[in-house]
Amino acid sequence: MTISMRTGGDPAGPPLLLLHGLGATGRVWDGLLDRLDGWRWFVPDLPGHGASTPLARYSIGGLAAAVAVALDRDRPVVAVGHSLGGAVAVALASGWFGVSVSAACGLGIKVRWSDAELAKAAEVAARPNRVYDAREDAVERGLKVAGLAGLVPVDSGVADAGVVQTDGGWTLALDPAAFAVGAPDMPGLLAAARAPVILAAGEHDPMGPPDHLHELRADAVTLSGLGHNAHVEDPAALLPLLDRMRNTAS
Repeated sequence: MTISMRTGGDPAGPPLLLLHGLGATGRVWDGLLDRLDGWRWFVPDLPGHGASTPLARYSIGGLAAAVAVALDRDRPVVAVGHSLGGAVAVALASGWFGVSVSAACGLGIKVRWSDAELAKAAEVAARPNRVYDAREDAVERGLKVAGLAGLVPVDSGVADAGVVQTDGGWTLALDPAAFAVGAPDMPGLLAAARAPVILAAGEHDPMGPPDHLHELRADAVTLSGLGHNAHVEDPAALLPLLDRMRNTAS
């Protein structure tokens, strides 16, 4: 198992782990990285996404374990994740995977799943990626799958990271089997967390509406005017959450 990990920031700063959502890559955090001050950041591609190798079977625990192996376990880390990555961040906060998490934030986690939605995800997971003749067509599909269509330019680093060239053309840099990860047991993950956890969502997030999160945590944060990909739409909106977690961890 190989995890592609980018690192940067202040070597003496507190470690910050940023985890992307299903279908995306770590490049979705680029806008936030440009605004970070005093953090030592770590941005992986989750298994089966971007430049990281796939898993034989996908689960929240399996993803957390794979990320944990790639981290320095000597220093506590602040873990922030979006959607699927948010569930992984909360799972890491359990301490089950050998990583010490001082605070965690789950952004835009989908906490309600219908049988029809799970069946659709399983169907997508069983379908091989299409190969496109033109890069532009693969990029268009990749951005749609990641929920980023219209949010990032098609010639951006975010778009580039989502596709790969093959002998027959262009396809997604995504193992479709990742869609079989299933619904996270958020009440169980929150109960197991050994560190403070913040749940947050964009005001207009159709996948993880704030009221769904408020049923789990009364103190869930609503990010005004934003949607599901709040970290891409307005990266600066996450800075108060990061300050809050840094103060909690210190």
